Amino acid sequence: MAKHRTAALIVAAGQGVRAGGDRPKQYSMLAGKPMLAHSYGAFTDHPAVDAILVVIAEDQVPSLRAAMGDIPFVTGGATRRDSVRHGIEALERQGFDRVLVHDAARPFVSRAIIDSLLAALVDHKGAVPALPVADTLARGDARLGDTVSRDELRRIQTPQAFHLPELLAAHRVWPADAEATDDAQMLRAAGHAVGIVEGDRMLEKVTHPGDFAAAEAAHATNLISRSASGYDVHRLEAGEQLWLGGVLIPHDKGLSGHSDADVGLHAITDALLGTIAAGDIGMHFPPSDPQWKGADSAQFLQHAAGLVAAQSGILDFVDLTLICEAPKIGPHRDAIRSRIADLLGLSISRVSIKATTTERLGFTGRGEGIAAMATATVRLPGNM
Repeated sequence: MAKHRTAALIVAAGQGVRAGGDRPKQYSMLAGKPMLAHSYGAFTDHPAVDAILVVIAEDQVPSLRAAMGDIPFVTGGATRRDSVRHGIEALERQGFDRVLVHDAARPFVSRAIIDSLLAALVDHKGAVPALPVADTLARGDARLGDTVSRDELRRIQTPQAFHLPELLAAHRVWPADAEATDDAQMLRAAGHAVGIVEGDRMLEKVTHPGDFAAAEAAHATNLISRSASGYDVHRLEAGEQLWLGGVLIPHDKGLSGHSDADVGLHAITDALLGTIAAGDIGMHFPPSDPQWKGADSAQFLQHAAGLVAAQSGILDFVDLTLICEAPKIGPHRDAIRSRIADLLGLSISRVSIKATTTERLGFTGRGEGIAAMATATVRLPGNM
């Protein structure tokens, strides 16, 4: 059996005026990252999706770059239908034969939805997720009219899955002066049956300002809390600078290590990596690699935080304990809290800094080095 080549097409060309704000809603922050990044990440993580293409408006290139970096895109047209056609024509030229067409305004795509849609393509040329209608429906304007049976009514969502040649053919024969409600209706009009799979309430569309709060709340209910710890030690040596928690502290000795040897940031980095089971700092920044000699440990910390964010994680709290006889941490506590909060994009109330000694016992007690222990608490999607 020939292997299918499947692409996801995310339609993100709208201006999002109903959502308010100073930018199109697909680039606005939602649950810790740009809205577009949620669905993009879901398709990236799915093993059956070979590529992702985003359709944007011509004037949105800077916004896309700022939100997502250098990712593949095409520019759309005057309508959603035009934008989808631009996208599927580009995918056809690249040799794809199946496509998942998705609206960026539906950020929370589950693996189960993608699985169901692709499975439905075995027997259908297209498939859509749908939810039953729960509310009473009635005709009416100023006055209530007759109710309408909801038994066979469904709310259609995206992503919608298609065999790409049939969808493109349906687009090409669609009347230029008519607008389509979605791509599935165009495929039906071309004579093809469209399968229905069970939809997902997490796929509700974000349209109005209040929808952002509802989406944040829905996302939060799907998260589980994880905590992990980190520990690091470095030797104190004369002639070295002393960096602790991202702050340069005056002292007669500094910490020695391949980078700037900031034990505080190293311990937090390991704690963050632990929350997503991503190994330790040495795996990501090997001390044997000369590029990290003298490196600013802030980049290690932000790399780990970025990995958490890439998995739709939300960092809730960081606790750091510094263990040393000298220098005294108290005078520098607020500066360290502020620096760590700034590096992680947290309010200072979500960063705790503590200090203790070992009563002159052990290597820290003899002033030979400094140790640090850290704990990080994050929330991650429940299917992680």
